[in-house]
Amino acid sequence: MQPKRLAREAYTVAWVCALPLEMAAANAMLDDTHEPLAMNPNDSNVYAFGRIGPHNVVIAYLPSGHLGMVNAAVVANDIRRSFPSIHIWLMVGIGGGVPGKVDIRLGDVVVSHPTGGSSGVLQYDVGKAILDGRFERTRTLCKPPQSVLTAVANLRAKHEAQRNEVPAILADMEKRNPYMSEYLYKSMGEDRLFQAFYEHAAGDTCDDCDMSQVVERELRPEADTPRIHYGIIASGNQVMKHAQTRDRLAKDQGIICFEVEAADLMDNFPCLVVRGICDYADSHKTKQWQRYAAATAAAT
Repeated sequence: MQPKRLAREAYTVAWVCALPLEMAAANAMLDDTHEPLAMNPNDSNVYAFGRIGPHNVVIAYLPSGHLGMVNAAVVANDIRRSFPSIHIWLMVGIGGGVPGKVDIRLGDVVVSHPTGGSSGVLQYDVGKAILDGRFERTRTLCKPPQSVLTAVANLRAKHEAQRNEVPAILADMEKRNPYMSEYLYKSMGEDRLFQAFYEHAAGDTCDDCDMSQVVERELRPEADTPRIHYGIIASGNQVMKHAQTRDRLAKDQGIICFEVEAADLMDNFPCLVVRGICDYADSHKTKQWQRYAAATAAAT
């Protein structure tokens, strides 16, 4: 069937991604795709258009080489100029999980959730955090609109009573997109968490790391994977790679996830942030879990 071409005013949901792999996962969630629209030459965003349920969705990602908070805000400003009817903003992609009281594993999903005076996302000054471990909140960010918070509350209540639908959605994604096998479930046996004091040895994998420094955890049944968590996401201009700083900040503010794009977006746009966990916000970073984490976040 020929894809539809809709007017700009027909799109009400903006889904913002920072990486091509996040956009690929987002595209795979569309029930229908729409024809691309001619864009203003001053709008440098990369777009895809489609429908999810009753919603017409614009998916946008930051042009190559433009990772970071300020650039996310530039992308959002271009979206707002090009699509005046947008009233729901989503930022969906990958992030680093905080191990601790909340049993977060690779491939799990964290959804930003307002707590106390927080919008669900906190900005911190990474430079000072690295030097002395202190958290510095620089401003109060916008909360998502009440309609979005209500929808999230309903989804959370549903997940308390029954298994989430992420595995079924990913299975359907595989049927429709057989070349996306790298976006499917990884074995829990490949999920390694190292002691916070133990730094990465060398290289792109942990093959040369001391496996005696791996934290022993109970294997989670595959039927209970992935889990969806709700809480505070910390956003900064640099990727968090220091586990002891991660733990100090997390303990101080109740943070359960770190990422690098959302804060500047939420300064002007009331946005819900969804992050699939691809690493533990430490020095042991690999790309092995990124595609699966992007897919679980998109499917949530």
